Amino acid sequence: MGRIKTKLIKRTVNKLINEHRDKFTDKFEDNKKSVVELLEVESKKLRNIVAGYLTKLKKREKEV
Repeated sequence: MGRIKTKLIKRTVNKLINEHRDKFTDKFEDNKKSVVELLEVESKKLRNIVAGYLTKLKKREKEV
């Protein structure tokens, strides 16, 4: 089983995808840079969690 994402993470990621869908890819490193540009992230850990969840969603989107 995977780790559960909190409401804060899911809400933030959904907002980012709705507003800036074209800026994200299925590569984690690229998404980290995009998250830093678009959000004022408090910590490196939070940035990585958001970027990781974005990457996961983009990979799923690509499969379908």
